[in-house]
Amino acid sequence: MGLTRGRFLSLMGAGAAGVLLGGCAKSPPPIDVTASRFDAPARGTFSLWCRGGMSPVSQWLVDRFHAAQDQVRVDLTPVPDGQYVTKLATAIRGGRVPDLVDIDDINSAAFIHRGVFADLTPLIEELPFRDRLSPGHLALAERNGRYHGVPALADNSALWCNLDLLDRAGVGIDDATGSFEGYLEAARAVSALGDDIHGWSYPGNGSGALAFTVQPHFWAADADLIAGEIGDQRATIRDNDALRRTLRFLHTLWDEGLVPSNADSDDGALWAAGFHEEKVAMIPNGYGIISRDAPDGLLDHTAVRLLSGPDGGGSFFDGGNNFCLPNGSENPVAAWEFVRFCLEVEQQAALPESGYIPVRSDAATADYRERFPLALPTLLDIDAGHAPLSLAYNRIYNQNDGPWLAMFRRAVFGGDVDGAMADAQQRFDEILRQGDA
Repeated sequence: MGLTRGRFLSLMGAGAAGVLLGGCAKSPPPIDVTASRFDAPARGTFSLWCRGGMSPVSQWLVDRFHAAQDQVRVDLTPVPDGQYVTKLATAIRGGRVPDLVDIDDINSAAFIHRGVFADLTPLIEELPFRDRLSPGHLALAERNGRYHGVPALADNSALWCNLDLLDRAGVGIDDATGSFEGYLEAARAVSALGDDIHGWSYPGNGSGALAFTVQPHFWAADADLIAGEIGDQRATIRDNDALRRTLRFLHTLWDEGLVPSNADSDDGALWAAGFHEEKVAMIPNGYGIISRDAPDGLLDHTAVRLLSGPDGGGSFFDGGNNFCLPNGSENPVAAWEFVRFCLEVEQQAALPESGYIPVRSDAATADYRERFPLALPTLLDIDAGHAPLSLAYNRIYNQNDGPWLAMFRRAVFGGDVDGAMADAQQRFDEILRQGDA
């Protein structure tokens, strides 16, 4: 079943749909990356769009690229995160595309399944490190066995643990982090240290943040909430035991007071505060959020683990960006030269300086292990990462009025786990029928 223009518009949101419905531009011919021009030296200037929130790391990469050579220049344009999809869709409609886009890997899938990005498969297969690239990112760039994007950088969720608090509570980290039973025992022991200390924390009113940190618990048990291929997806919630156990675990944390009392209202603005203040022992979060504002000394007694399933295993949300070449790019050769540069180990291994994780497993060099030990676990277990492929992802997981947050709040704060799951099954399916392609 093909992705119709109407369905594509419904996925882009009201803003992009309103712009795109105003007309239909002729699609440019697909870029042939096997053409002889890709064997010629890269020259000239190319335009790059990046997400506004990630402009510091994008500028850092551009500066390194400019310092390394003098044949290619990058015209970098940061686009506000909330406007990125709309502006890119508008540019595609108008036939005035950037030469290269650095796009959220989740959002890249919607454009890839619309057929507006170049097929990069031959270029990717020629990379000597092809087998070391993040499989989670590549899965979102794949369509019909072909790759229309390549991983750029990773933003992964993991479990951050304060070793001092665990030690004061008499809990070993390996016992604490291997299962839900271990989590609960550790959280109870830590919370007993004092009224203002808690074993765990989560932003209970932050839909996207919860999707980033809660889903790995049931992925670790080989379960997911959406099944099927693009064009024929359905929810798998009602009889999902791993999900049921995850929601009950999170409800127990709330019911027993093992999380801060403001967890039900936190939309992510206070996400890391308790951990930074050393009032929370364990928090699922991302590397950049925790490390960026960490007070002096905290990271010296911090450890990171993958997020466990109910009985073990481990997984993480494979977030971050993909590089994609829009068909119609005027200087794709120079753009690909920049992509290759960004994927070199030297650049990848320095990404934690900017709060991100490499997308190459072999970036875990001896120097990297010494400098960035807390950015190591998800890189060493890169195959354990996952990123859901659904063109309805934003409507389900990121919007605060979506069914994911409604299910979480009803189950975790209301205690009605089975009722929440039954209602979510229906609402997920409705959205997938309406907007899935």
